[in-house]
Order: sequence, then structure tokens, then C-alpha cells
Amino acid sequence: MKTKIVTLFGIGIVSALAFTSCSDEFLEDKKNYDYTTNEIYDTPEGCQGRLNEIYRLCLPDVNGSPSWKYPSVGKSDDQSKCTEEYSGFGAFVNPQSPLSVTSNNIPDYFFGAANNVQENAWGLIRGINDAIEGIKAGSLPEEDKAEYLGQAYFFRAWCYYKMFKWYGGLPLVENVLEPVEGVSVPRSTTKETVKFICNDLDMAAKLLADKTMNGGWSSDSWGKVTTATALALKGRVLLFWCSPLFNRANDQARYVEAYTQMKQELDSINKCGHGLFTSANNINGSAFALQFCQSDKNPEAVFVTLYNNLTTDLRRKNSSWERSIRPKNATGSGINASAMLIDMFPMADGKRPSTANTYTKLEASSYEYDKNYPFMNRDPRFYRTFAFPGFRWAYNGNSSVTAADPGNPSYDDGKNYELWNYVWYTSLDDQADPESGNSYGADNLLSNKSGVYVRKRSDDYDINSNSLYIFNASSNESGFTLSAQPYIELRYAEVLLNLAEVACGAGDLVYAVELLKQIRARAGYTAENNYGLQANLESDQAACMAAIIYERQIEFAYEGKRFDDLRRWMLFDGGQGKVEGAPASWTLTGWGGNTCTYLGFAPLNGQRRENMEFRLADKYGLGGTTADSDPFVKNGGTRCAAVDLRNDLGTQQETLKAWYEENLVRKEKKGDAYDQNKVKLYMDFKPYYYFLGLGRGAQANNTKLQQTIGWEDYNNANAPGTFDPLAE
Repeated sequence: MKTKIVTLFGIGIVSALAFTSCSDEFLEDKKNYDYTTNEIYDTPEGCQGRLNEIYRLCLPDVNGSPSWKYPSVGKSDDQSKCTEEYSGFGAFVNPQSPLSVTSNNIPDYFFGAANNVQENAWGLIRGINDAIEGIKAGSLPEEDKAEYLGQAYFFRAWCYYKMFKWYGGLPLVENVLEPVEGVSVPRSTTKETVKFICNDLDMAAKLLADKTMNGGWSSDSWGKVTTATALALKGRVLLFWCSPLFNRANDQARYVEAYTQMKQELDSINKCGHGLFTSANNINGSAFALQFCQSDKNPEAVFVTLYNNLTTDLRRKNSSWERSIRPKNATGSGINASAMLIDMFPMADGKRPSTANTYTKLEASSYEYDKNYPFMNRDPRFYRTFAFPGFRWAYNGNSSVTAADPGNPSYDDGKNYELWNYVWYTSLDDQADPESGNSYGADNLLSNKSGVYVRKRSDDYDINSNSLYIFNASSNESGFTLSAQPYIELRYAEVLLNLAEVACGAGDLVYAVELLKQIRARAGYTAENNYGLQANLESDQAACMAAIIYERQIEFAYEGKRFDDLRRWMLFDGGQGKVEGAPASWTLTGWGGNTCTYLGFAPLNGQRRENMEFRLADKYGLGGTTADSDPFVKNGGTRCAAVDLRNDLGTQQETLKAWYEENLVRKEKKGDAYDQNKVKLYMDFKPYYYFLGLGRGAQANNTKLQQTIGWEDYNNANAPGTFDPLAE
């Protein structure tokens, strides 16, 4: 009999429906567990069925948008558009629409889906608590219970982590709460919340150890969370707790404690079968790229969501990533990369471009960077992150581009696909106007083109001939729709870089650099040039930390991680902004009082992200609006050989550069918005955004819920909030 204790936001009883669309073989149960009794926890089938539901509701989803339920996954979403990766003002940097309770425009990552008691943030936690209580009370042997409880504890921690990183202190609920009018759970301190999450993760790690610390789950259960998953997420939580966002005075004790724990726990993560993904033939970053196309027992995938290429089965769950990034003439939609990230990506020697005005604590490259030829002499990961005109981008399927289509090249199939997304204009005014979108792309791309495509995480035929998608150019399930490509939320590379960051913060620069070298080695750098790292990183803590943050930006580009890093390090303003009503403890005193100055990083506030495209040179004149009106083709132009990443880049990139020089011109295009008078607008991240406030809905569901400092309290006539996320 469950005890009626308190109510939280009016949450009702959460059902346990186990119909699942996951591809994971361990989630095959399709019984309906809705309105069942606790007797289901007396059998392995019942416990697994209950966990199926938790997985279905809680796993990250590459098809979703950031919310209380899903993290950012690297698409052009509301969070990623606040970073260097994409143009276009996300909600947190829009200068024309400040966030406020009064305006009722605050993203709700605290409650969400108020009308769905099963899937809102606290409904998920309630359902997990129900499972924990039921499994504990069930009649299974303790060693069998451990397997199920470990997974449940992990997901409770996961749900709390997603809110903690935004709000700090949270209501901590360990039991199933029944409705009692007028009673609520208050927000605990952030320190208490961190301890709660870490305790759950430690419990999960311990309970799952017997099953997973001998190489992980077997293939038929691969994708389940493991001891490694729990400890890796714990590392992420501790990293947040150490970072300037929560650690304004740079308390070294936090770093030392986190470093000690995370270094000790790395061995347990390794025993679960994890490590950096490598391949025997690593050319132009191919090993880095191949890790994203592994469907079974990928050592890099510490926390992963699996997909399938089914069409009709109840378990159908297709990944949308490949389709979203491929060009339109390959049946995709295409994602446009911001020029800002392209121009700051490392050069082939591992150093920042000399033209980059950020990370100035780091040495500039010896390679000259010419913005007109951005593909020249870059970090190997660059070519796996972006796609430019004149690059091969093969796929395993029938080409949607045929010789019969006017203005298109003749491909036998997708295995010969080359991207030629240069553009032409129909008027001289448009040609010179950065705001003009009236350009037309070659090879029948026309208006459906991107200036530079995001190529990251592509299931490229040249690196994976056993494609995880079933390609069909003409059916209702066209192109890359039926893709089983997994989504990796937490990679082993992140485990190492999280550890490197706390090692640096704790003062062990030598170990931090050793971890950096492992990441760089997989990318393709060697000891001959110190893995592209400057010599003083082992003696200069600020430079070492800057190198780590820069490496994170490059390694995890378009994986949905950058916005959290910008917030953790307060890189929108260096921590200089003041929040009305905040106590003195909010003043940044560590890192010299300015994280941007400390890292040599140009604050993002006050900057713009622009886009780029490569248009035909003036000598070709203007064109029309159809595929057969390409001025280059009409003037008898000849394309050079496309760059093939299977081969050495040396002469290939020089050949392409010469072709660009003769035929193309880089054009800066509007990325971020202009105002109604066509005046440029600039990123504006308000200081009080670093900690998110509670929206009207969350407060209305709990009238006693304390609002965060810096935000209006809806339950108190919009008076200033009083909850302090930094108070211990």
C-alpha cells in the first residue's frame, strides 16, 4: 500500500504502457502493462516490460527537439542556434524578444506537457519511482532485482540531470507521491541536488556492475545502460558543478574531488568494453567518421539510442539524421553550417587559424588561412564535418539525379555522387546583396541548396559500405527515411575530455594533456608534431583549459553539446553581466574574474553569425531559375575532379583550389537577422539566462514553488524571484 505523502504539480498515476518503437532487441515486449498490479514485478518479463516503458519515454531521440524530455542532438534547434554552429537567433540570444515570465516565452524544461501526466518531467520521475518501489517489493531474487533497479536509478538521475543543468536546485522526490492538496515539495539546494543525482548514479553503477563490467552487455542487449553509462553521466554532472556557472570562486576542492572520483572510475568504464573507436585505415579522419555508423557493440557509444529501418512493425523507429543533412538532389533536405565555426576550425597542424579572433591563448597555425578556400589544409575532422562544392559524398542507393534531368550530371548511382552546390544569380542586385536568398544551385539543387552542408555523423558509403539505411529513390519511404543509424548521446571521447577538464582544474596539467593527445591521435595527429598541441600546455593552466574547451568544440561539433559548454563557462559575456537581485556570491571571482579573458575567447554577445556560399565568377554572367540555365554549363565550363576523401588530399585540394580561383567567388550571406530597417542585429544572451526561470505553467501547477533569482515570480505578482541556485 503506497503512502500518501505530498503532491507535486498535480501529477496523476502514471501508466506503464509497454508498446515500444525502439529497435533494441531487449525492448521487444509488446504487452500492455496499463492498469496492472504490482504482481508484474514478480517476474523477469514484468520487470523488463516496465523498464521498456521507461526506455521508450526517457531515451534521447535524434528526431526530437530540445525539451524537458529530449536533449539537443545537433540539429538547427533553439539551443544550437545560440552557438557558433548555426545562424539564426535561438530563443536565448534573440535581441528582439527577451525571455520573461511576463511575456510567457520561457522554454519550459522544468515541467512540460502539462496535460500528459505520463510524459511530463515529473510524470517521468513518478513513473520511475513507481518502478523502483515495485521492483524492490517484488519476489525476484536480489541478484535479479539489481539488473532492473540499476537501469531505473540511472534514468531517474538522467531526468534530474536534464533539469539540474538549467535550474540548479530541484524538488527531490524519492517515492511515489499521492495527491494531498496544499502540500508541495520545495526546491533543494543545488549541492543537495548534485549529491542526489550522483548517489543515484553510484547506485546504478554498483547494481549493474556484475552484468556489465565484463565487457558490457551481450549483443542482444547492447544499448542498455551500463555501469559505464552511469559513471560517465556522473562525470558530466560533476563537470557542471566544477565549472564557472556553479563555481564562481573557482573552488579547487570541487575540481580535486571530481578529478579523484572520475580518474578512479575510468577503469570501470573501460571494463564495460569502452574506448575510443579506431580503425586500421584512418585517412582524412575516417576513423572519427566511422564511429557514428556502428550498429552493434561500438566501444565509443557509452549512452546510445538505437534505431531500425523497419517500415510497418510496431517497433519501427527510423533515424532522421541522414535525411536531414543530405542535399536535396540526393533526396535529403540539407543543413546549412555557419561560417563562424568554419572559419575558426583548426588547420592541418592542429592550431587555430591566424585569422581567428578567439582562443588567443593558443598558438596560431603556421598555415595561412584564406577564407576564399576554407577547405585548404584543415584538421582531418573538418572534412567529416562540412561538405563544400567539389567534394565526393557517396551513398548506397539509386541516384535521384539522372542524365535525363537537364542540367544534372550523369551518375550511375549514389556511389558516384559529387556535391557541386555553387550558385548563380538572376540579377546583379541579388549577386551583391548579402540579404538576398535568390540564388540557384547547380545539379538541380536550385533554391533547395545550402552554402556549406553539415556532413557530421553521415553514414557515408565510402567509410561504411554496409549502410544502416535502406535507400529508395522513388517510394513513399524515399531516400534515407529508413535509417537505423544510432544516436550517441554520450561518447567515450567525452568521458576523456570531461576528465581532462577536471584534471586541468585540479592542477594535473600533464594528465590533462595526455588525454588530449588520445583524442588528437584518433583524429589523425601524431607524436611528430606533438599531436598538434603547443608545448606550454603542461605548464600554463589557462592555455591548457583553452585547448580543452577548443577541442570539445571541434570534436563534438553538431552533436548538441556546445550550448552547454558555452553556458558552463559563461562565454556569452565572460561572466561580466549582473543579475538584478543577485547576492555577491554570484560575482565571478575565479579565472581572473572573466572567463573569456582567461581563455582568450571573444564573447559571443555582440557578435553575428553569417553564412557563406560560393557563387559563379562575374565572367559567367547571370542565369535563370531552371536547372538548364546554369551559366557555367552554358558557357562550356568544365569541372575538376571532385575531392575524394579515400585518397590523400595533397594534390586534390590544390586542384580544387585552382578551380575555385578560376570559377567561384565566396559570398558572405545573411545568417542572423536584420531589424525592420535592415540594420544588423547581434546576439544578446542576458545574464539571468545562465540559470533558467520557471515559466507560468510550472508555477501555476505548484503555487508554493520558489522562483529563480533574476526572474519574475508568477505566484507573487511578478515580484523578483528568491531561489538562489548558488546557495549551499
